[in-house]
Amino acid sequence: MTGILELTAVTRRYSGVDRLAVDSVDLTVAAGEFLVVMGPSGSGKSTLLNLIAGMDRPDAGTVSVDGAEVSAMTEAEAARFRRRHLGFIFQFFHLLPTLTVLDNVLIPAQLGGRASGAASLRARELLAELGLGGQAGACPARLSGGQQQRVAVARALINEPRLLLADEPTGALDSESGAQVMDLLGRLHTAGRTVVLVTHDPALAARHAERVISLRDGRVVDDTRLTQGAAPSAALVRFGAREPSA
Repeated sequence: MTGILELTAVTRRYSGVDRLAVDSVDLTVAAGEFLVVMGPSGSGKSTLLNLIAGMDRPDAGTVSVDGAEVSAMTEAEAARFRRRHLGFIFQFFHLLPTLTVLDNVLIPAQLGGRASGAASLRARELLAELGLGGQAGACPARLSGGQQQRVAVARALINEPRLLLADEPTGALDSESGAQVMDLLGRLHTAGRTVVLVTHDPALAARHAERVISLRDGRVVDDTRLTQGAAPSAALVRFGAREPSA
């Protein structure tokens, strides 16, 4: 089986830490799939996303995205690839406070060398679709947390990536704003995006995911395909206890 994302025997150990952060993980994600990654604090969830995005390098094994071996790229090559093929949504937004909403969204397009006129049009379209059309000239500090996360989603989508990675995107939001962001990710998935989401919330997993993998001590200990709308299973509740991000 081949997919948009393939990990083969991926292992990562950090200096000075006895156990492996990621331990011999094999994973294939099909194009258009919505995968949720769960597990307790320190289980390797965020490390796994960073390896997929090429922001970290495995000590062993391979990571391939859309047919390209990200794990073999130099740092500069990985950065260029990430701008073109991946969208990354962080828990704490990472918006630049001195730039406007529009300019924050445009950053990946500018770094990727996209024509400024086309990029600006695309950014304004995204902001309008996300209900932020009237905030393009505002500074991020004037927005609510939910609005800032929607700006971060627009930034992740500006270069039209096929794969969207989200690391606890609702972790810094109230429940209503979190639900809005998750509904947005659900719509993006329905429109054809492949989504890999890290969350501690089993209810979110059960509501939106097609598939859930659970990590413990860097290893995949459960891989379950879900029926949409199903109640969280005992396994999801066990591995979904809310703790600080890994």
